[in-house]
Amino acid sequence: MQARLKYHFEPWKGWMNDPNGLIFFRGKYHAFFQHYPYAPEWGQMHWGHAVSEDLLNWTELPIALFPDRPYENSGGCFSGSAVEKDGVLYLFYTSVSEEMGQTQSVAVSGDGLTFRKYENNPVIRRVPPDGSADFRDPKVTKMFGGYYMVCGSGKDGVGKILLFASADLLEWTYAGVLLEGAQYGRVLECPDFFPFGDGYVLMFSQMGRSTHTTAFVYGDFDGERFTPVSVQTPESGPHFYAPQTFAGPDGRRIMIGWLNSWGKTAGAGADYIGALSIPREITMKDGKIRTFPVREAESLLEETDELVRAGKDSVTVLTDEPGLVLRYDGPVNGVSVLRDTKTIEVFVNGGEASFSYWFAG
Repeated sequence: MQARLKYHFEPWKGWMNDPNGLIFFRGKYHAFFQHYPYAPEWGQMHWGHAVSEDLLNWTELPIALFPDRPYENSGGCFSGSAVEKDGVLYLFYTSVSEEMGQTQSVAVSGDGLTFRKYENNPVIRRVPPDGSADFRDPKVTKMFGGYYMVCGSGKDGVGKILLFASADLLEWTYAGVLLEGAQYGRVLECPDFFPFGDGYVLMFSQMGRSTHTTAFVYGDFDGERFTPVSVQTPESGPHFYAPQTFAGPDGRRIMIGWLNSWGKTAGAGADYIGALSIPREITMKDGKIRTFPVREAESLLEETDELVRAGKDSVTVLTDEPGLVLRYDGPVNGVSVLRDTKTIEVFVNGGEASFSYWFAG
């Protein structure tokens, strides 16, 4: 029998990848996720749904979004985000159809359990000229008295983050390219944009890299223009992708990622695959962004593990993949390890660097 994870959420059946719509709503943490409920493999996307009161113990709920509209008749309901307005929960997602391609849609809920799709979906029906057919993963954040949406895209080999603005969450205006650059990749996915400290952080996942990579761009934003100050990649994977953040009820900026990768397949006889990473708090120290397990998970952390070799100036993590050794080079002031039945997450210097790995089988 397939060993289930002890400290991470995973579905009871089917495929899961990106976390979606992370939010604290009506007294509970909600984690939606990309889901194909019928087999442990990629298929037409649904939104799965789980809730927790402590970020560690999750209860899987009925599927939140089914691909049951004409504007979702191809790929289904791709990744997106959640925001609360006037006590109502809004889910934003990429709807994928044969006729329209990738568009952005919304569903609403008063109780966080049942969802009604907006009758005028999609709310963004056309790709801006700066984008391409790769136009997805809307993340909505309230800032400057209104709402901003970032979507991932790319054009002519140049990765882009596209910005939209709205006063009511239903009527959206294109506000231009927030960030672009071929050095980031040809298509940028799963962006996130939020105030952080005295500035702002723009996160995105990078396709086409040797390992799954998430960039954290710290900078300034005046409501129209984002000015990068630094680009950091504290998480080195290789089995961590598409993270999303949300504000906890106590003000913490909490991040959860997909703990697995496209190259992994379910073991023989398995009827599910994929998990959420341990929730992490994002902080900054000495100009360096850190991601470290939330305090609720502190009791699960160990200082040593048989798969971790730590010295004064390096850390290596052994894997079950021939030739693959994960390595950190630099002064080591502490190592924390979270080991589960088939995963390991290693944090160096309080989360200045980290590695996430899912073992085969």
